[in-house]
Amino acid sequence: MNELATIVATATPLVYATIGEMINEKAGVINLSLDGSILLAAMVGFAAAVASDSVIIGFLAAIVVSVAIAALVAFSSIELRLNQIAVGFVLFLLARQLALFFGDSYVGQVGPKVPAWDIPLLSDIPFLGVVLFRHNLSVYGSYVLVIAAFFVIYKTRIGLVLQGAGERPEAAFARGIPVNRLRLLATVTGGALVGVAGAAVSLDQIAGWRENLTTNLGWIALAFVIFGGWHPFRVAIACYVYRGLLFVAGQFQEELPEFVQVLNTLPFLLMILMLTAVNTQWFRRLGDNHPRWRNFLASDPPSAIGTVFARD
Repeated sequence: MNELATIVATATPLVYATIGEMINEKAGVINLSLDGSILLAAMVGFAAAVASDSVIIGFLAAIVVSVAIAALVAFSSIELRLNQIAVGFVLFLLARQLALFFGDSYVGQVGPKVPAWDIPLLSDIPFLGVVLFRHNLSVYGSYVLVIAAFFVIYKTRIGLVLQGAGERPEAAFARGIPVNRLRLLATVTGGALVGVAGAAVSLDQIAGWRENLTTNLGWIALAFVIFGGWHPFRVAIACYVYRGLLFVAGQFQEELPEFVQVLNTLPFLLMILMLTAVNTQWFRRLGDNHPRWRNFLASDPPSAIGTVFARD
């Protein structure tokens, strides 16, 4: 049970990042700066928490810096009509270098950490209490986020409008929806969640700062959005399965030291196989045969993702 609880806790930053990016892409915007944004947010969040001795200030600072990067991506693609991929990659490199440069003096420092908080009554439930409800607010927030994202996207008018901006922006605009304003808001919202992901690493999961603290976390999140078919539950499942596979691989490192590198790549290989499987005709027919599960089983990207919408 403790092992499962560890998997849930360590998957938390990835859940925040993937849900944030999923919201961007649902509206049609790809934020390729994700990996650099998470690293810079982790550094800024830790530095702010150390300076203020407040975890809350650390999270807020991480959110602000990540929102600023996301806003640059949105402004460049919406107002300047630049290529989202190119802008995102440049900002990834910039954010990464800023994190490494300004974070050098914080390496090895000890800062505040998100305090543990067992949820009364729920934490006493056999098995589930230990696995799910003996963590902290950062972890519990990820549960709420996944459920809220599903409800908003698939059960509310706001979600329908959001999907319209990413699927058929011309049709959405014809119905009076401010597509570009909505895309900007969605990108900034996703950026805020990416900031939470960075802070969750440096103020909870690792509780410190070092170079390459969040190595590849952003790229993994980008891949899991695709693997998860742009569906909150599938995206979250991918995060937990990935962390579970990494945990299993780590258990064999001492027994099979010569295969350490192979074991570390195992989760990625399995994810590639699963991604291939969910895009087969059989899987698609399964969704067609069960309309109620179509949204969960679907893995098609938003039709207008990565494109620029111009009113003229």
